[in-house]
Amino acid sequence: MSPYVIEADGGSRGNPGPAGYGAVVKDASDGQVLAEAAEAIGVTTNNVAEYRGLIAGLKAALELGGDGAQVAVRMDSKLVVEQMAGRWKIKNEGLRPLAAEAGALVRRLRVTEWTWIPRERNKHADRLANEAMDAAAKGLSWKAGGTTASGTTPSGTTASGTDAPVTDASGGGAKGTQTAPKAAKTAPKTAPKTAPKTAPKTAPKTASKSARQTDLLDAGDISELSAPTASVATAQQRATRTKGTGTGWAPPTRVATSLLLLRHGETELSLERRFSGRGDAELTPNGLAQASAAAARLSRDPYRLDVILTSPLKRARQTAEAVAQQAGLEVEVYEDLREADFGAWEGHTFTEVQRRWPAELAAWLADPEAAPPGGESFATTARRVQAAREELVERYEGKMVLAVSHVTPIKLLLRDALLAPLESLYRMHLDLACLSLVEYYADGPAVVKSFNDTSHLR
Repeated sequence: MSPYVIEADGGSRGNPGPAGYGAVVKDASDGQVLAEAAEAIGVTTNNVAEYRGLIAGLKAALELGGDGAQVAVRMDSKLVVEQMAGRWKIKNEGLRPLAAEAGALVRRLRVTEWTWIPRERNKHADRLANEAMDAAAKGLSWKAGGTTASGTTPSGTTASGTDAPVTDASGGGAKGTQTAPKAAKTAPKTAPKTAPKTAPKTAPKTASKSARQTDLLDAGDISELSAPTASVATAQQRATRTKGTGTGWAPPTRVATSLLLLRHGETELSLERRFSGRGDAELTPNGLAQASAAAARLSRDPYRLDVILTSPLKRARQTAEAVAQQAGLEVEVYEDLREADFGAWEGHTFTEVQRRWPAELAAWLADPEAAPPGGESFATTARRVQAAREELVERYEGKMVLAVSHVTPIKLLLRDALLAPLESLYRMHLDLACLSLVEYYADGPAVVKSFNDTSHLR
């Protein structure tokens, strides 16, 4: 087992927007925190902040163990992990200097592991990044366990109060690194950045019969649901986080990566309004006609497809193959474009589920973290889809990519581009064989250009 484990994270409130990173070094044998680092780094993107977090963690590990120290690196940024492991190319010119700086530090260490971990397993570094951003927003400087007055940069201190060196990372903002003895509890008690759950745990009693249909299961319209409403305070917090971080008015600074999102055509399960997740339903004759209509549209200007990706599920593959035949392209199956797993509810109607699993259904409708029995929550699906989006935008930079998928992944990609909360899924409706378009720019912003377009079916 490696003597040290580095966990690092970075975030940008707006992407680009006010950004910061956090890093923690732990003893691999017992998990004790040995060092923490965090810094607010001004306005930049998530990927830049993630790389800065990695660099801070590597520097802290070098301070602790010196050259040749054995280290395992774990982050929730798939892009940074895969690029540093050498499995993905670095196409974004803005990231090359940061990757080079991290690489120089890596060569002084023995990195035995580059591992992607889900966000919920990276809460410590995530919290540190948000503490640094919160401190900078108040004109304060970050230090482990609290902040100092504006314009002062604290020296790192150990738990015993003796001075310890501060890692000096480039860039403006609050910064600091703390090293501590193994036995010390150095983690501050500040809550992590995730917003408090405002959704009720049971579905509203006033919901009408029509308000209990959902197309998140290929079976209806989620916009009819009486979805949980966030509190005014939560809404104000969200507005503050996104204020001034990109309005969509400015012209793009680089050629966009265009992601066309096509929902598959009709199946028997969608006709009967049944939960349709991992099941491998085929398209109906009408569904095949819908796929053909979408293919005809996508074979004409302004669409010049470079890549066609599809969920592995048959209904999506049949739709993608219809487009590929007219476009003269190959279809690449992309596992993470699959629908959410509805577990025990697969194949059942909404009414059947309501009768057999009333409490579980109420929780699922009220909280994106709740999952069907044996299934996958929307929050879990969101993490999978976000990682897929990061990989696709990096791999196909500047290209027109068609992704044939399902209701949940498409809504999650749109929600992510709009910086909307997970609860926004309850306020979207997507028709069968509809098209939506998101464009991603190299300087950070994503722009939703169209949503639920079915003009090719008329």
